[in-house]
Amino acid sequence: MFHVVLFQPEIPPNTGNIMRLCANTGSRLHLIEPLGFSLQDKELRRAGLDYHEWVDVRTYTDLESFTQTVHPPRMLAFSTRGRRLYTEIVYKDEDAFVFGPETRGLPQKLFDTFPEEHCLRLPLEPNNRSLNLSNTVAIVVYEAWRQLGFIQGR
Repeated sequence: MFHVVLFQPEIPPNTGNIMRLCANTGSRLHLIEPLGFSLQDKELRRAGLDYHEWVDVRTYTDLESFTQTVHPPRMLAFSTRGRRLYTEIVYKDEDAFVFGPETRGLPQKLFDTFPEEHCLRLPLEPNNRSLNLSNTVAIVVYEAWRQLGFIQGR
């Protein structure tokens, strides 16, 4: 299925919601340190409703460790700075979706390492900053899964 990669996530309930999403879509969740919380955080567990038992969650010291361990065939960066809409790409099984921290998004230096065609965004009304991270991840994962015909990945 898909790899959801959260780069330095900060807010426990967002990550908990994303855990639940991953459990229900067969996606794998990868967390890039440092984390803004402990994986034992009460808010994280409450938001994830203990779905951590049904989702493959792994942590890595940096994004390079993730890529060297998982070897995803393609990595897609999601940011308000992306030029292509998330609907303008054909998603593939095993794609890795990379999302930045809630308060600042992906660092520009990291964002610039992605090919321009792999830098995607969700449309927003003019002058709005961003969507909630867990909402953004849900929209992307479900669009990708829809394109694959909602075929089970596990």
